[in-house]
Amino acid sequence: MGVTASHGAAGTALPYWRLSGFYFFFFAALGALMPYWGPYLRAEGFSSAEIGQLLAILHATKIVAPNIWGALADRIGRRMAVVRAASLVAFLAFSAILLAEAFGAVALVMALFGFFWNAALPQYEANTFNHLDGQEHRYSRIRLWGSVGFIVSVMGLGELLDRTGFGTLPYMVLLIFGGLAASSLIAPEAGRARRHADGRGFWATLRQPAVIGFFLACFLNQVGHGPFYSFFSIYLEDHGYSGGLIGALWAWGVLAEIGVFLLMHRLLPRFGARNLLVLALALGGVRWLMVAAWVDAAWLVAVSQTFHAASFGVYHAVAIDTVNRFFTGPAQGRGQALYSSLTFGAGVATGSLLAGQAWDRFGGDTFLAASAVAFLAAGLAAWSLSSARLQRI
Repeated sequence: MGVTASHGAAGTALPYWRLSGFYFFFFAALGALMPYWGPYLRAEGFSSAEIGQLLAILHATKIVAPNIWGALADRIGRRMAVVRAASLVAFLAFSAILLAEAFGAVALVMALFGFFWNAALPQYEANTFNHLDGQEHRYSRIRLWGSVGFIVSVMGLGELLDRTGFGTLPYMVLLIFGGLAASSLIAPEAGRARRHADGRGFWATLRQPAVIGFFLACFLNQVGHGPFYSFFSIYLEDHGYSGGLIGALWAWGVLAEIGVFLLMHRLLPRFGARNLLVLALALGGVRWLMVAAWVDAAWLVAVSQTFHAASFGVYHAVAIDTVNRFFTGPAQGRGQALYSSLTFGAGVATGSLLAGQAWDRFGGDTFLAASAVAFLAAGLAAWSLSSARLQRI
């Protein structure tokens, strides 16, 4: 299949590689920050509670930033202008981490660069879907390059940090942010999608029980991921895993995610959003049970990481497609921003903060609570996305 020959909105050629590059660098930054920022902060002398608070600040910026920038992008109708400005300022703001030492200074830097960095992705997602107008099922084939970027970053940095120590991490992240800013300059702006709002505005759609339940299920799923994003690497490090092996386990999970992204264009039409989302969230519950119970068995930890294909890969592909169907026309940007802010923002921030408070006392048993939250999210998704409730939207 020749990706460069495919077509997007209004029959124009789909700029596959120019769209994919931004995802590569954005998730390469995640591949540097999520596995290694917690250990970096511990190496800098911060406590478990402080690490939880600092990571919660980073994720909490997603609560506010996407909504502010989403409203701006919807108003001016130039999503890529917002993406480019946000990417450049995030690069400049992160450079201040090279000077920050005290808790307050590090917190300020994370709040500043997070506010702009987290503004970029939801608007880029909306821009991508506008390019894909009528071919939304092909989203996962573009998004998979984000997973490739994550793997390249997490594997490369795992080996590098084993040799050089965590002091080099900020410089590597800064280099990736430079690539992100550059890639935003070559990604093209799309015209508005041909689908228009069906008469319901943003708030009228948001008030529907199915939409509320869906967002709450997504929120709970990301609360369950909070301990993983904040303490999984520390957990493995404390049980004797090397930096290289930790990086390999993170990469293995994302490799499984890539496999799912390659298949989602077939799975989603065949099995439907509700069935896939419920299964993904339930498998997330199984995943956290395995992490809590069998951390000393590396092969079982690897099996649990395989479930990242479900708890993130299937979940995200289904969720973002569902948001795109709920919110159309002028409400599109705000819908994607709300999804980002409630889940990867409020959800992960809440999970990180609670995990930081619980970790010193409960350690790996914190993942048992994460498992319970994931199963609750699965039940809520089954209820909210029933056909009867969706027919009312």
